[in-house]
Amino acid sequence: MTERPILWSPTPERAKASTMAAFIRWLRDNRGLEFADYPALWEWSVSDLDGFWSAIWEFFRLRSSNPHTAVLAERRMPGAVWFPGMELNYVDQILRRAETAPDDPALIVYSETFGRSELSWGAFRQQVANVAAALRGMGVGQGDRVVAILPNTESALIACLATASLGAVWSLCAPDMGHVAILDRFQQIEPKVLIAQDGYVHAGKTIDRREILETICAGLPSLQHRVWRAVTGDVPEGAHDWTTLTEGNARFETTQVPFDHPLWIVYSSGTTGNPKPIVHGHGGVLLEGAKQSLHQDITFHDRYMWITSSGWIMWNSQHTALAQGATALLYDVAANQPDMMEVWRVVAKEQLTYMGAGAAFFEACRKAGIRPAELDLSALRSIGATGSPLTSDGYDWIYGQVKSDVWLAPISGGTDLAGAFVGGNPMLSVRSAEMQCRLLGNAARAYDEAGNEVFDQVGELVCTEPLPSMPLYFWGDDDGSRLHDSYFDTYPGIWRHGDWIEMAPDGRSIIYGRSDATINRRGLRLGSSEIYQAVEGLNEVMDSLVVDLEFLGRDSFMPLFVVLADGLTLDDALKDKINHAIRNSVSARFLPNEIKQIVAVPRTLSGKKLEVPVKKLLLGGNPATVVNRDSMSNPDSFDVFVEYAKAREEAATNA
Repeated sequence: MTERPILWSPTPERAKASTMAAFIRWLRDNRGLEFADYPALWEWSVSDLDGFWSAIWEFFRLRSSNPHTAVLAERRMPGAVWFPGMELNYVDQILRRAETAPDDPALIVYSETFGRSELSWGAFRQQVANVAAALRGMGVGQGDRVVAILPNTESALIACLATASLGAVWSLCAPDMGHVAILDRFQQIEPKVLIAQDGYVHAGKTIDRREILETICAGLPSLQHRVWRAVTGDVPEGAHDWTTLTEGNARFETTQVPFDHPLWIVYSSGTTGNPKPIVHGHGGVLLEGAKQSLHQDITFHDRYMWITSSGWIMWNSQHTALAQGATALLYDVAANQPDMMEVWRVVAKEQLTYMGAGAAFFEACRKAGIRPAELDLSALRSIGATGSPLTSDGYDWIYGQVKSDVWLAPISGGTDLAGAFVGGNPMLSVRSAEMQCRLLGNAARAYDEAGNEVFDQVGELVCTEPLPSMPLYFWGDDDGSRLHDSYFDTYPGIWRHGDWIEMAPDGRSIIYGRSDATINRRGLRLGSSEIYQAVEGLNEVMDSLVVDLEFLGRDSFMPLFVVLADGLTLDDALKDKINHAIRNSVSARFLPNEIKQIVAVPRTLSGKKLEVPVKKLLLGGNPATVVNRDSMSNPDSFDVFVEYAKAREEAATNA
């Protein structure tokens, strides 16, 4: 890799005080292990998986009610078997701080709908216990599914932990998602209970969700109970009032479950079919989160915020901070409300020590020309970023306009494994546009098309060893074929994540963007099939193709190409109708940057849309090599994309 400038290095005191340094000392004192440098530590962590993951368990003093008989009983992908015999409950660790510091703040909530509020650890645990008791009274038990449509406020966290404490399975969608997208997710898992908020305020506007929620409830025949947090109206007849559920003095107790018992179901779409309902387990998420806290250097001293939608896996990552006893600030406010400085004012006012957001947020701040350094950010020690690649301009803006001595530690991972492949290390230097290291226990590598490991060139991001937080399975994927086809069909027995990465021999890396046809908008991933379902449901649209041109150093750009019914021409009215269909059925987050009319969508001989070749072409690929026209059913259809690519290149040159 090109040698990039060092923007930050830890002081000896900072490095020595980090949890990573404490873990290294623990390995020396308790296991007799010493390592020359971080790459040597990483190499041990991915070769001695039993030794590493048992060390994480012991170092963080994680709890189980029944011990394990082995660490990794079956070392294979997919199908690895971790910690057989162990019984535990994820919630015991997340709420552990309530035992020793019940009056300390657990949650600070900033909400456009409800204002600012705080919840102590003791009150947090009590409300979890109260909601769990209410759910138990509704007949919710081990293995039942509880789903929610809630914003990033305390309600979602309380409901999630209450569900998990019973051994039931949690699943969450953001309230700004369209009803079709939500039903595509929840119908697959047949929930018993739905918890929802009937409206919210965003960017100063009140959004009424009552009608959409009724449509969603009607589309979920498995529902036995509805729980409503009323904002825009009254609690409907027959529904339970959320506020009432949180009240009381129920006893806090948890159902002990096996290590690999389902904890939650999250969704990450492929390019075809329904969103993938990914099932993660109690033990795997707990272990990965503990390890992640090493790389984020989070302890109970921290005041932590990650700006996230409740539909993004970074919502789940807030649990990582809570599990270490940190105070979490939940931010449910439009990032530009009233202006882009407001988030930074909150960071200063609340004396936050850790602040994270999608890379797009930092780029928007940079383009807005704001200067957070004018505020009192003396408490801010660490900044995280993810969702899309943070450019070198983004790095420079943070060190020039936010804080010169802050530790900037972007991460890259995914919903699929509820964790990260590459990220930060508080003991290493930060270089422009680079991730500092491969995370411990994660055998992340770059492969070429032939399956050979490569360095200092862009390759496919793969993982060559199992992780405890990898999916247990996809819900309803009884034979495992969909799981296999999603990650293991390219390199047998090896996880292919779908990102382009450049890796240095010492583990430093640069993420360039998606290598497949999945759409990634500000960290939220969506399958193109969900957009096709919305667009091609219109009588005017006969066929369509969409690609996301995300790549490091370029603004994300998503064009949509449509084939119209005979005699129709794409005008502004039809463009508005297409955008309206996407906004209502999917989400406004996935509106295209441009809509273009074409004669035909290029397809393979078997009828598949050629999304990846079109994407490669529009990212600068050679028209002669990005696709084999002999494999196409309509080779002439590719010509319009070649011309479109030339026009984009000329426009960029003349800009």
